[in-house]
Amino acid sequence: MTIEIKVPVLPESVADATIATWHVKAGDTVKRDQNLVDIETDKVVLEVVAPADGVVGEILDEEGATVLGEQVIAKLQEGGKAASASSDNTSSKEEPKTASHEKVEATTSNESASGKTSEVKVPVLPESVADATIATWHVQPGETVKRDQNLVDIETDKVVLEVVAPADGSISEILAEEGATVTAEEVIAKFVEGASSGASAQAQVKSDSTDADDSDSSDALSPSVRRLLSEKGIDANKIKGTGKNGRITKEDVEQYLKSDSDAKKTASAPAKDSGDSLPTGERTEKRVPMTRLRKTIATRLLEAKNSTAMLTTFNEVNMKPIMELRKQYQESFEKRHGIRLGFMSFYVKAVTEALKRFPDVNASIDGDDICYHNYFDISIAVSTPRGLVTPVLKDTDTLGMAGIEKGIKDLAIKGRDGKLAMADLQGGNFTITNGGVFGSLMSTPIINPPQSAILGMHKIQDRPMAVDGKVEILPMMYLALSYDHRIVDGKESVGFLVTVKEMLEDPTRLLLDV
Repeated sequence: MTIEIKVPVLPESVADATIATWHVKAGDTVKRDQNLVDIETDKVVLEVVAPADGVVGEILDEEGATVLGEQVIAKLQEGGKAASASSDNTSSKEEPKTASHEKVEATTSNESASGKTSEVKVPVLPESVADATIATWHVQPGETVKRDQNLVDIETDKVVLEVVAPADGSISEILAEEGATVTAEEVIAKFVEGASSGASAQAQVKSDSTDADDSDSSDALSPSVRRLLSEKGIDANKIKGTGKNGRITKEDVEQYLKSDSDAKKTASAPAKDSGDSLPTGERTEKRVPMTRLRKTIATRLLEAKNSTAMLTTFNEVNMKPIMELRKQYQESFEKRHGIRLGFMSFYVKAVTEALKRFPDVNASIDGDDICYHNYFDISIAVSTPRGLVTPVLKDTDTLGMAGIEKGIKDLAIKGRDGKLAMADLQGGNFTITNGGVFGSLMSTPIINPPQSAILGMHKIQDRPMAVDGKVEILPMMYLALSYDHRIVDGKESVGFLVTVKEMLEDPTRLLLDV
């Protein structure tokens, strides 16, 4: 008997839906309650299961098609063989197939005709990077993608690399899951060019066996169950399935959550009875692995604390002259250069001039040698969603105020979007970090090895100050210079910080070089 597979009744507020993923092909043998297709609306994903044991006879709407409620999207031959299912629908189109194995072979040959299979590889890594980690897959097997669409983010200890689709097609198989450690040019996925869906390539991989049990095991967890398990952080092996052939259903997961919650309440009951003032609400924890960038930050911070003789000296600066200067020239500066005049350009200019006067601060220790740098590359600490990074603004002594502002803006945007390249992060003789944008009033920044010093800028705050025997309210900011005492003495560190202070309190010094 032929059974029509229909789109479920859609909610009142949903006009139509889209065929997201077919988990079976025409000619496949299926079991009752096996998930056949995922149908996606603008709110939820609906699963359509087989109403009985049988063979998929014909698929009327392919992935990506827009469908309506109760629309017929496929036909199922109840209890039938693959041969009968094929002959009912292909008498005028193709020769009937006699087994589901032959049907898979036909699918494979059609796919080969439509496009070739290629390998998705890890990009060539920089010399200083030994391996990388699969951070995020943006597509799943069977999902159609366009040429140059981002497939996966690969994270090194410094940057995130994007791997894009080489052509229109689909991912047929993912070989390295999220969190896996990979090396340069390692194959991490298979890509089918021009294929409407990578699901057929998955079927090709599994077509060595046509047993119904294999079909069940490959679809043991439906998408909704997988999502629920992932959201709740539950191991599927802990749950006993009550569905067909022991498959786990949503009800099984919900029952497990309920019983687990009851167990926690029971365990906490004696504490209540004994009069202990323990918390009665649900106490949960979330454990996630550190990203490679966070591991690198942690390692380098410990290295800096343990391998340098770090000391911090403080001063404060009156920001009123710079604030008045910005207010006076902000509009004309933006019209001429196409960018706003910020504080960072003044900081960078002042630091560059101070580095010229105190070369020890611009130097670094290399073994038993001191390396003096005759160029001025300044690292700017940038907070990104992945963590703190320090891209480098190079040759600051050759840049004007507008060039510095544009350079800092470009680095900040790259950091925010995860587009920083290795070249943006390499080098740097001195670091500026501005915790004031987050409200920090004072801090002791940690040196960024192998550099010898780092300058911390902080929140600008109105404070009463004594000026010529009178009390005035001035916008003041604390400066903090952390330095490696092995190479920078107290005299040089204080002189450097005083120079920065003088440059900022009297910006004309930057123009007159005094």
